[in-house]
Amino acid sequence: MAHQIIENCFEEKMIHIGGIKGNGALLSRKLSKIISIHSEIKVNAFEIDINKSEPWDNPISLSTNVDELKNGFIILVDDVLNSGKTMQYALTEILQFPTKAIKTVALVDRKHRRFPIKADFVGLSLSTTLKERVELVLNDNEQKAYLV
Repeated sequence: MAHQIIENCFEEKMIHIGGIKGNGALLSRKLSKIISIHSEIKVNAFEIDINKSEPWDNPISLSTNVDELKNGFIILVDDVLNSGKTMQYALTEILQFPTKAIKTVALVDRKHRRFPIKADFVGLSLSTTLKERVELVLNDNEQKAYLV
C-alpha cells in the first residue's frame, strides 16, 4: 500500500498521513516509514483522536498543527473500513480547511457501507456477514488479522 501511495503522489514534496487512533495510527506510522525510505517525499504523520462508537459525542482532535495541513495532500488511514462512520467523521474534521487532495487507506475493507466513503488504497477486501467482525493485531512483533 505504501508503494501505491508513492506512485499516486510522486509529484508531491510533502504529504500528511493521518491515522485514526489505535491500529489506524499504527498503520499510518508504518506506511510513513516505508514511504520515507523508498521516496524523496517528506511525510508528516499525525494521529486523529475520535470516539469510534459515537464520533459526534466528543470533539475530534488532530495531533498536528492544522495550519500545516492547509492546501496539503492528506491521506486518511484506518485499520478496518466497515460502515464508513469513523472515516466519515474524521474526514468531516479535515474538510474544515482547504486541502489539495484527500485519499483514504484501509488495511481491511468489509464493504458494509452506511456512509458514502470508499477506500482509495486497500490491503484486503473481505466478504463478511454483519455479525462477523475483523480484529487486527499490529505491533512490532506481529501483524495478524482475525475474522471473528
